[in-house]
Amino acid sequence: MNKKFKWIGFDADDTLWENETFFRETEYLFAKMLSEFCDKETAMQELYKTELKNLKDYGFGIKGFMLSMVETAIQLSAGKVATSNITRMIEMGKEMLNKPVTFIDGSKEVVKSLSKKGYKLIVVTKGDLLDQERKLAKADIDKYFHHIEIMSDKQEANYKKVLNHLNIEAKDFLMIGNSLKSDILPILNIGGSAVYIPFHTTWIHEQVENNTKLENFWELKEMAELENVLGL
Repeated sequence: MNKKFKWIGFDADDTLWENETFFRETEYLFAKMLSEFCDKETAMQELYKTELKNLKDYGFGIKGFMLSMVETAIQLSAGKVATSNITRMIEMGKEMLNKPVTFIDGSKEVVKSLSKKGYKLIVVTKGDLLDQERKLAKADIDKYFHHIEIMSDKQEANYKKVLNHLNIEAKDFLMIGNSLKSDILPILNIGGSAVYIPFHTTWIHEQVENNTKLENFWELKEMAELENVLGL
């Protein structure tokens, strides 16, 4: 066990299991439904704008996404979108909520291995509380985690609150995630360490450029490489 990191935090969506893929698939179907009113690019751009505007009211997650689809469809069609298409958008949202949990290669095995080696693991994720709790229950991995934290957002203040609650010093904490904006930079800024494992698709809102050399930071291609960082 690498004693430098007594605690390890894992993001959930697109770090432990797939999530963003389902959004991209649904966005494509949404744009197709509105093809009589606008082109695909316009539908996608306007949906994204609506999602951003609604974050303050709905937060992150599928339910807010579903409501944003309906709102965007009404706006782009000047209220002419068929009721059947609105119904279908709601159905698509429910289908997303009921998707099976598909683990990203190696993630479940690494979690089990680190737990057995004595690391204290926590889940630090954001999004809709009910949806995240549902996915965690389906994943059946809560037994490996000391604590599960579902946040409304991932800012430095949110991380500080969790670490303080668990009496964790930032220097002892390693965060693992797929988003530089949400999982990596906030932790580095408060004195922790982070491992970035990019997923093949990332929501535009989570994309940031980083041209500076980061300390206490590693970028990996897959979860299985984490043991190299930990010196296992």
